Amino acid sequence: MPRNREQNELMRSQRTEQILAASLKLFARRGLSATKISDIAAETGMSQGLIYHYYSSKEEIYTEIIKDAFRRLNEAVTILKNIQLPPEEKIKKAFEGLLINLEKSDDSARYHYLVAQASVSDAIPEGAKKTIMENRDYPYQIMEEIIREGQEQGTIKKYDPNQMSVIFWTTIKGLAFHRAVLGNRFKAPSADILMEMFI
Repeated sequence: MPRNREQNELMRSQRTEQILAASLKLFARRGLSATKISDIAAETGMSQGLIYHYYSSKEEIYTEIIKDAFRRLNEAVTILKNIQLPPEEKIKKAFEGLLINLEKSDDSARYHYLVAQASVSDAIPEGAKKTIMENRDYPYQIMEEIIREGQEQGTIKKYDPNQMSVIFWTTIKGLAFHRAVLGNRFKAPSADILMEMFI
């Protein structure tokens, strides 16, 4: 019995997710230049021909992963911005959510690691460079706004809000690198420890 359109779409979605997840793992570990389509095929258990059915090149896959990383992050910070909580609670909620993700998900650390790696590399596809240039400041700007609001309310320490936003995100990136090195041995610190920098 032939598959209907919904079944085809579901299969396509599942396969592209599988390809992206396997590629994220390989790109984070080996980098773009050392990863081949044959490696991605082996990691997914698919044929190279099937990989090419979904993506024209490893560069297209890499660019899609960078886009997906920023889509996820920017959606999360937009939700954080709009949630009805005091600024200090927003910061704590952000720390808690990010730390849980780092501890429970290999991919969470890989996304942070790959974006950081891509952000300082000239040897990445133009589409990935464009995505980074268009999106990299947004999470910092949102956190800066939250911090500034907390300072106005007297709940957040009175340091430069831009610098405090940088501290927030570089702390998360540093922990993501630590997670990438330690793997499942990683134990996230308490959000309360990190909050001491802000309140």
